[in-house]
Amino acid sequence: MNQTSPSNPPSGPRKSTVFSRGSYAEALRIGEILRKETVGGALLVAAAVIALIWANSPASDSYFALRDFKVGYEPWHLELSLGAWAADGLLAIFFFLVGLELKREFVAGDLRQISKSIVPVAAAAGGVIVPALIYAAINLASPETLRGWAIPTATDIAFAVAVLAIIGSHLPSALRIFLLTLAVVDDLIAITIIAFFYTSDLDVTPLLLALIPLAIYAFLAHKYRHFFGMKAPAAWVILLPLGVVTWALVHASGIHATVAGVLLGFAVPVIRSQAAGGPDAGPGLAEIFEHRFRPISAGIAVPIFAFFSAGVAVGGWEGLGSALADPVALGIIAGLVLGKPIGILGTTWILTKATRAELDKSFKWIDIFGVALLAGIGFTVSLLVAELSFGHGSLHDDHAKVGILAASLLAALLATAVLTTRNRQYRATEELEKVDADQDGIPDVYQDRT
Repeated sequence: MNQTSPSNPPSGPRKSTVFSRGSYAEALRIGEILRKETVGGALLVAAAVIALIWANSPASDSYFALRDFKVGYEPWHLELSLGAWAADGLLAIFFFLVGLELKREFVAGDLRQISKSIVPVAAAAGGVIVPALIYAAINLASPETLRGWAIPTATDIAFAVAVLAIIGSHLPSALRIFLLTLAVVDDLIAITIIAFFYTSDLDVTPLLLALIPLAIYAFLAHKYRHFFGMKAPAAWVILLPLGVVTWALVHASGIHATVAGVLLGFAVPVIRSQAAGGPDAGPGLAEIFEHRFRPISAGIAVPIFAFFSAGVAVGGWEGLGSALADPVALGIIAGLVLGKPIGILGTTWILTKATRAELDKSFKWIDIFGVALLAGIGFTVSLLVAELSFGHGSLHDDHAKVGILAASLLAALLATAVLTTRNRQYRATEELEKVDADQDGIPDVYQDRT
């Protein structure tokens, strides 16, 4: 989006803006996603609290016995504990949606335009690099704990959106879209880090075999209306087993199985071809899958993962102090609470200076700072990376979980302090943004491009 300078007539080249309003349709779609993620965030927090209470209660042995109870079939490398099933299996559903959302944003959403995507993508990268560097600096003297450098790199989308819904109901949709994009992109970066840096004993044979069901899945997904008719439910009979086989083979290869979820999400078509009726012929498979899988992810998969991953025996105030004194926890807290806002805000500011772009006049830098603080809420992926870094149930893993929980709480409180004030100011102007003078169903603020 471009806009001229206020002088008349305009002199010099037109300057671009960052965080400008996207299309109204995109604002409506993102709003719907945020409402669903809000419910999931509340369930996630509830599951984590229950796990913490149970793990530190007199009945803690029963919690750890349940988490470590193994089920499955060993010859297929699938005899896993319930906690591992939650991390490897259920979390793949979450990352399937990450893949769907990323593809949709960059193929059919507002972020298909480089001018609109470069800022959130670069900011997400900055929000990954700076926390990793801060953690590494604090743990540089210990090769053992340095392995956890990726723990503070990811933002928990459900947790952060839940907080934003409570404190920022009147914030502009562009800020919420920015947070959602940040979280999705850095989740993709995190899963890439997992694939490349946390894969040991790679077995190439099952990895190559996984390409077969994945290719068939992608082919049928693109041709599903031709093979299954106009109704999508019939596609589940074939596509779901193919997805499960792909997941199992990726898991057997040594690469974390959540990578399979992202690949399967990328394989689903976003835009309907003209042969299939084009965009006006009804929802495509990506939209159908998103509607059906998001409630499963937000309401079941992620909360169950949080329940089995957040339970750590703190050991009272003495144990809590010992955990927080560990360089692992210190690095995580500093990375999430300081590194995230520094990386996100700093990258955004540098981009505006390098490209001579301007912040949209409807926003202030304090808004971006508040969202950057909120991005310091790391939970789901951070817990996963902690387990991959130090081993499930190890001392450093427990201390990492304490650090993740403490950092997420602190980031949420700081973001609340900043955004609550801004939310009150935006509430006063919200009604003006809803004006639709020409009564075409689209608020005029989304049509004003001059």
